[in-house]
Amino acid sequence: MTYGMEKKILNFTVLIEQDEGGIYVATVPDIPGCYTQGKTITQVLDRIKEAIDACLEAEKIEIHPMKFVGVQRVEVMA
Repeated sequence: MTYGMEKKILNFTVLIEQDEGGIYVATVPDIPGCYTQGKTITQVLDRIKEAIDACLEAEKIEIHPMKFVGVQRVEVMA
């Protein structure tokens, strides 16, 4: 039995993009440097959970996820 080691559920926003080679790339904006990739959406989601666990364990800091509001594509002239 573990006493005083209460686990809590954290929810993070994960951004998933697809690169020019078809690989899915997932990043967690609330955790700098936390990202992974996979060949399928299912694979990248499984891997990002592992990456989040690893990042939280390595950092040993308290994370306060921001509230997700939305995503908007913006067009600009370049």
